[in-house]
Amino acid sequence: MASHQSTVDYILEQIAHAGNVSGKKMFGEYALYCDTKVVALICDDQLFVKPTAAGKAFIGAVVEALPY
Repeated sequence: MASHQSTVDYILEQIAHAGNVSGKKMFGEYALYCDTKVVALICDDQLFVKPTAAGKAFIGAVVEALPY
């Protein structure tokens, strides 16, 4: 199931102040970029944030999942 453009638009609107953010369609799904770096994927209308040590430390207990 491909993600909907409306989902991508909503997420980009929510993170607009994070920097130069954009979404690019890739194989029916989307990669989210912040200042030219991939920071997340949108697959099946779900947001998957790239796991980093700093991000995990900020969030605390996190549940990881594969996009597929």
